[in-house]
Amino acid sequence: MAHKFKVKDHVSWNSEAGRVSGTIIKVHTSDTTYKGHPRRASEDEPQYEIQSDKTDHIAMHKEDALRKIE
Repeated sequence: MAHKFKVKDHVSWNSEAGRVSGTIIKVHTSDTTYKGHPRRASEDEPQYEIQSDKTDHIAMHKEDALRKIE
């Protein structure tokens, strides 16, 4: 299955602080551990690792939480 996003895509998502943007640095298609917590991922439902534009913080989100920025 083709993923909606790929590495280097610029995306945004909602956070507690409002809308945040960043660049996808990795696509996970199998279960992984993120900040000490298990994260479910598969080919059909990948998890995306994203580096924030402003803080360099790394976040992980599912596809439906992200919007592509052109």
